[in-house]
Amino acid sequence: MNMNEQLDFLINFLLDEMPEYKQDAPKIKDKRVLLRALMNVRLPVKDKKLDEEFLRVQDEYLSHERDERGVIDAESLPEILPGISLWQGDITRLKADAIVNAANSSLLGCFIPNHRCIDNAIHSASGLQLREECYQIMKEQNKPEPNGQAKITRGYNLPSKFVIHTVGPIITGDLTQRGRELLKSCYVSCLRLAEKNNLSSIAFCCISTGEFHFPNDEAAKIAVETVKNFMSEKHSVKKVIFNVFK
Repeated sequence: MNMNEQLDFLINFLLDEMPEYKQDAPKIKDKRVLLRALMNVRLPVKDKKLDEEFLRVQDEYLSHERDERGVIDAESLPEILPGISLWQGDITRLKADAIVNAANSSLLGCFIPNHRCIDNAIHSASGLQLREECYQIMKEQNKPEPNGQAKITRGYNLPSKFVIHTVGPIITGDLTQRGRELLKSCYVSCLRLAEKNNLSSIAFCCISTGEFHFPNDEAAKIAVETVKNFMSEKHSVKKVIFNVFK
């Protein structure tokens, strides 16, 4: 199959699975946009495995998209401090042992079609397997993911081997000390999880600074101070990348 045929197959498969969207689907002329929208809204199906043929075609398509965007090797990024690099761009292009996803408490990704949040971008580039793995984690946990903790999944069609998911604090009003502590806990939890899994590189997004409204300057100070303290210890993590998008 060429890419256009892959798109047709994937879109038709998802529309057959979710016929409630068939009436509105023709309004979206760009097939890539339509596919992403359908992937975004698809709920994980309880006790039902994803179709193997769908996954085969999806993985081929997403791998081609990944190569089109271009992969950035984290190891090639210059360091601004010992073991610490700064890079501006799309985190789904980074080849690191893990990238960090600023998740919501459901840990299932963003269900808003083509939303510009990082949660949506990571799930869309990784493939439906990521939501399914997150669903299994949450089913076993049987409660929303608390602020300041972290979970790890495979990266699937991302260049990174793993995704570490963390739920940052939502700031509605003045920033409190509790908010600062929760953000720090996000960074510490991700780093400790990377260490536990013997990972050597991890790329952080700007946790809580987008949809969750944590003040940028204060978030940057907390992130840099926390990572610098961690990197002064002995562990498997040799490189931390701060990935800024805006």
